[in-house]
Amino acid sequence: MTRSGGEAWVGGLETMVHRKWATAWLAAFGLALAGCSQPADESAEEATPPAQTFEWTLVTTWPKNLPALGTAPEKLAVLVREMSAGRLSIKVYGDGELVPAFGVFDAVSAGNAEMGHGAAYYWRGKLPVAALFTTVPFGMTAQEMNAWLHYGGGLELWQELYAPFNLVPMAAGNSGVQMAGWFNHEINDVTDMQGLKMRMPGLGGAVIDGLGAAAVTMPGSEIFTSLQTGVIDATEWVGPYNDLAFGLHEAGTYYYYPGWHEPGAMLEAIVNKEAYDSLPPDLRAILVTATRAVNQDTLDEFTARNNAALTTLVREHNVQLRRLPDDVLARLREGSEAVLEGVATDEISRRILDSYRTFHDEVQSYHAISEQAYINARTATGPNAGTTDEAG
Repeated sequence: MTRSGGEAWVGGLETMVHRKWATAWLAAFGLALAGCSQPADESAEEATPPAQTFEWTLVTTWPKNLPALGTAPEKLAVLVREMSAGRLSIKVYGDGELVPAFGVFDAVSAGNAEMGHGAAYYWRGKLPVAALFTTVPFGMTAQEMNAWLHYGGGLELWQELYAPFNLVPMAAGNSGVQMAGWFNHEINDVTDMQGLKMRMPGLGGAVIDGLGAAAVTMPGSEIFTSLQTGVIDATEWVGPYNDLAFGLHEAGTYYYYPGWHEPGAMLEAIVNKEAYDSLPPDLRAILVTATRAVNQDTLDEFTARNNAALTTLVREHNVQLRRLPDDVLARLREGSEAVLEGVATDEISRRILDSYRTFHDEVQSYHAISEQAYINARTATGPNAGTTDEAG
């Protein structure tokens, strides 16, 4: 707007109000115009357009809203929505709602869902070495797994392994050390493992196969009925918190520890690569940050809830808590080494296995004089010294 245009505008204004008020208004309007190079209506046309929004589908291997496992992806969806002010919305579907539990990997790979939540050892038939990104028998704990992934090169190797499948993996929860499982007869020596039909996925399943048992892989939703009806003789699931929620104490008699097969079971979030790349940088950062927060939160929840659940199982439901005999654990340990070597089927698998073993050896050396030494000292000198078979 030019000055002559402004004077013409004042001329029209004088027909409505007194000249002195028009002159004062014009002076103020002129000051405002001094900082403007375009009319107000043209400036409005150049305003920043609304931010793009995204609506994603997340499929999981877990029953809907199962404590910790099933609620972890729900928490992730809430965090992402709130941190992005609604720009990225994720709808979560449980096992069987859109795809079967073991169809999650393929569904996200093909782009039928933008995201999935599960455990990498479920894809062992497709990628044998993937099991290392969940857990290794007698391997690293949750704390050690997190360290390997985020500071030991493990995550980069995981990303490389999944890249041909159009997937971006992230750590998205951990159960901590699990229980050895539920059995309908006692395990007194290695011969009691022979002929045992036991639900156990991952490398642990391959280990018990070597002891004469028959490992069975099935989704969590099928475990209770299979154990109750005798389709299987034993099962591992997670630990007291989840096992109590599943009611496994109503189908199994003996509850064994320690969880030699899953000392720190890592959960995974997988994202379709094209969907991930379609996000602007800030939303990618929000997704990564929220997933890492859920990774820690899930471990915290298991740590906080397991003992109370175990106390309930033992004291209210009369569950028979047992420790696996030393000779059985020794044989399981021997078998684990052979099974672990068998995952190195190609060049990348060998690199992953070498990285895992190197980090495990190094962190175990330090933990021997830190975490383990402290726990041993606390156990030996505490008020419950020598007590192992009583919960609470």
